[in-house]
Amino acid sequence: MKTRFLVLAFAALAQLPAENPQLLILHKGGSSLGFYTREGKLLTTVPTGQHPHEMVQSPDGRLLYTTDNGTMRIEEAGAGGNSISIIDLKARRKIGEISLGEYHRPHGIDLDRATGRLAVSCELPDQVLIVDPAARKVVRHYETKGKTAHMVVFGPGAKYAYVSNSNSSDVSVINLATGAVRLIPTKARPEGSVLARDGRLLYVTNRNGRAVSIIDTTRQALAGEIPAGDGPVRIAITPDGSRLVWSLMNDKKVEIADVQTRKVVGQVPLPEQPVSLNLSLDGKLAYASAQDFDTVYVVSLAEKRIVRQIRTPKGSGPDPVLEIQ
Repeated sequence: MKTRFLVLAFAALAQLPAENPQLLILHKGGSSLGFYTREGKLLTTVPTGQHPHEMVQSPDGRLLYTTDNGTMRIEEAGAGGNSISIIDLKARRKIGEISLGEYHRPHGIDLDRATGRLAVSCELPDQVLIVDPAARKVVRHYETKGKTAHMVVFGPGAKYAYVSNSNSSDVSVINLATGAVRLIPTKARPEGSVLARDGRLLYVTNRNGRAVSIIDTTRQALAGEIPAGDGPVRIAITPDGSRLVWSLMNDKKVEIADVQTRKVVGQVPLPEQPVSLNLSLDGKLAYASAQDFDTVYVVSLAEKRIVRQIRTPKGSGPDPVLEIQ
């Protein structure tokens, strides 16, 4: 009887919903990672390197890697930082870092889920690094042939890396086997990028170009563009692949576009300038951070309105937001 009771109890536990999602908010100004409830309550912070810009989770979800750029904005002069912080998400503590040596001001970061290796874009000098986080070292580096490497994305199968070059207004397509580089012109100041769900297209925001450039990853060529508002900086795609969502820094809005028609289908005004844009796990919410105002705006894409404001500590300068289980 006791055994049967235990079996039933474990069966009931197995049917309970998973742990509520929580938010990871990278405090660029505060040089830390903030752990928050989905409702916006700060649970704890973990120090990173100085002024981290982007982050990515390991394939098993246990670790987080942050690019410790060392400056707040790409317009700032200086050598900046040259490390990647490694944070244990369960223990909520920094467990180490990866030195990038001579490569400074790391900015963008992406993960090859098949190998666990990282692609990291650096501004000084303009390079893309392939980093082995298990060995904690740079295993290969590539010139971008462009100016001011910003965000980086692995292409399908991690055969290519795509790098937005903000000050040369192009995207570097780097063959990771040979090192060959093709430059694809975009509108002015490309920044954020996201792959279509099937990997055939790459969408790139152009901060000073009022457009999202579309790159065909099979032909490695420009395949069109989507007109946008003023100042598109970061972009995401919904889980079903039907909608693109980006932040408009200058217009102070979140903009939504239909992937098939390549037209804007909605806008959500924000009180202040957003510098980032990330989606919730279910794709129903957008998280847009107003770095200079220590606020993350939570936007319902269906209702096209702000449903919550998350206030971060003064001077924390929130940037990307990652929702995790």
